[in-house]
Amino acid sequence: MSGIVEGLLSVESIWVYVLVATLVFAEDAIFVGFVIPGETAAVLGGVDASRGHVSVVLIALVVVLAAIVGDTVGYEVGKHLLGPRLLGHDRLRRHHQRIHDAQDFLARRGGWAVFLGRFTAFFRAVMPALAGSARMPYPRFLAFNALGGILWGIGFVVLGYLAGSSYKTVEQQVGRGAAFAAVGLLVAALVVLHLRRRRSERARELAD
Repeated sequence: MSGIVEGLLSVESIWVYVLVATLVFAEDAIFVGFVIPGETAAVLGGVDASRGHVSVVLIALVVVLAAIVGDTVGYEVGKHLLGPRLLGHDRLRRHHQRIHDAQDFLARRGGWAVFLGRFTAFFRAVMPALAGSARMPYPRFLAFNALGGILWGIGFVVLGYLAGSSYKTVEQQVGRGAAFAAVGLLVAALVVLHLRRRRSERARELAD
C-alpha cells in the first residue's frame, strides 16, 4: 500500500487529479461501483494532499464534482437508456432482489434515498439509475445528489488528509516504515470492507 502512495507522489500532480476523478466518476456511473472503490481513491487523494503534492481544497472539489457528475450520468442512463428494462440488465440480473429493495426504499424515501444511497456501496452504484428510471424530477435528484456528494467527498478526502498528517507525526516519532504501515492499514481497511461487502452480497444471492 505504501507503494501506491509513493506512486502518486512520483507523477505530475495533474495526473493525481485526473486519476482520482476518473475512479470516483466511474464508480458512480453505469454501475461500475461494483468493482471500483471510490472511497479508496478519495482517501488516497487526501493522503497525497497532506504531503503537499496536491491541494486539499482542489482534490476535495474534484472528488465532489466527479461524484455529482457520475451520479448524473447514472440518472440519465436509467431515464433514457434502461428505463423499465433496468431489472433485466445483464450486469444487474444477479442483484434482482437487492434492486427491488432499493426501488422500494426510493419509493418510500424519495430524494432522501438518493442522499443516503451515497453512503452505501451498492446503493451508490444503482440509486442514480433507479431514480432516473422512476422519473424523479432532475432538480430534486440533483439537490439530494449534490448534498450527498459534498458530504461524502469532503468527508473521505479529509479522512485521507488526517491520515497523511498522522503519517508525518508517526514518521518523526518512530520512523518511515511505521508511518507507511499506519496509512496502509487505513486504506487497506477500506478496501477490505468493500470486498467483504461484495462477498456478503454474493453469498446472499446464492442463498436466494
